[in-house]
Amino acid sequence: MGGTLTQLVFDGVADGPVGVALDIVGAAARIARAGLVALPKGRQAPRHRLVSMDGKPVRTATKRVLEVDGALSPRTLDSDDVLVLPGLGMATPPAITAALERPDIVRGVESVARAAAKGVRVAASCSATFVLGAAGVLDGQQATTTWWLGSTFTQRFPRVTLRTDRMVVESGDVLTAGSAFAHSDLLLALLARRVSPSLAHMVARYLVLDERASQSHYMVLEHLRSADPVVRQLESFVTSNLARQVTVHDMARATATSPRTLARRVGSALGTTPQHFAQRLRIAQAVHLLETTRRSVDEVAAQVGYADPAAFRRVFRRETGETPRARRTRAALRASPTR
Repeated sequence: MGGTLTQLVFDGVADGPVGVALDIVGAAARIARAGLVALPKGRQAPRHRLVSMDGKPVRTATKRVLEVDGALSPRTLDSDDVLVLPGLGMATPPAITAALERPDIVRGVESVARAAAKGVRVAASCSATFVLGAAGVLDGQQATTTWWLGSTFTQRFPRVTLRTDRMVVESGDVLTAGSAFAHSDLLLALLARRVSPSLAHMVARYLVLDERASQSHYMVLEHLRSADPVVRQLESFVTSNLARQVTVHDMARATATSPRTLARRVGSALGTTPQHFAQRLRIAQAVHLLETTRRSVDEVAAQVGYADPAAFRRVFRRETGETPRARRTRAALRASPTR
């Protein structure tokens, strides 16, 4: 990688991704210095800088003060460098909209565009992928983002081909990664492409990181609950009626709203429809049953409201990226003491 890996952070940045990036870059440097991996000629482990837009400390999502090494200056970046944005710590579509209107992030969008125009490789994970989208560097490219914000991303950036099934997507000189802890996957991908695949693999082993290609296995794990009371009421109603299919009118009555109002509230809070949200909740319960009971797939299907097992299998595969049987087998292997 030869150059510097510069992490750009804003107020509200997710704490975990910043720390894991420091660990990965630090481990790479130690492994390279120890000669545990033979790096290709002319390659070396990256240097690391942590910057903000004005050079002042930022407050993380947990309100901790995060010191930085200085201010971002696109003029000092060149084609050997990588500009990386960890997640913004914002989990809902309204929070993303508000963040992209903040003056510091507006300036960050402009800086990302200038850096990319100079040939600097740019990368982002989780909600920070929206900054790359706003900068225009993803237009006409493939990208990924955290899976529950996928529909919001597509609506905002229709010129980007979104692949929420992928953990990391490389398109030209831009890399994007999925949810917050996919920042580790993003850093490992940068190490592999810019320094050495062997070094990236050694770092992953050293830090006991799971090298994953897909977000799909994690999609049924619902993200942080919405603060919208209508969404909470809807979730309670659906989970209390998992054994039967419920209509939009049923859900509207249960939440004392009209179908149109319910669709607007769920779309605003979760970026999806009431029907799809209910489907996710049923599939989440199905995953739990497959992993914790010995019930057959057909029995699980019936318990979560699918009279047609074939339809259940199709929906399950679409939502999780694997078959019910594969999910059960993977869970059993993970729990095996001999693995």
